[in-house]
Amino acid sequence: MSAELEQKINALYADRDQLQHPEAKEAVRQAMQKLNAGEIRVASQNGPGDWQVNAWVKKAILLYFGIAEMRSYQSGDLSYYDKIDPRLDHAERGVRVVPPAVCRYGAYVEKGAILMPSYVNIGAYVATGTMVDTWATV
Repeated sequence: MSAELEQKINALYADRDQLQHPEAKEAVRQAMQKLNAGEIRVASQNGPGDWQVNAWVKKAILLYFGIAEMRSYQSGDLSYYDKIDPRLDHAERGVRVVPPAVCRYGAYVEKGAILMPSYVNIGAYVATGTMVDTWATV
């Protein structure tokens, strides 16, 4: 399934006019759902020190910015205006998040990870047992 999705994303990236079609937007959203669920990654480790960049996933992220709508968000007295939703499912996923840490949709954080006040961006992958320390950006 990922091979077919990879082909779609590469074709959409080459011809962005296709993004006007609902099925093209759905392919981009499907890639983001897989990224958010940790099913695909921007970079995969093949062995110690051997990394493979999955360029098509990076392309999907860039395409997503093109189709995502700007929205307003509130967090207490703070307000935000952005295209990418924050992740709010930390408790269900078993991830400890210390205020004011922010984790965006499309970032995958495994159960048992800890986010101290930090920023985890779309495309990031944080493994179990990892602590993202104060003011770090992933």
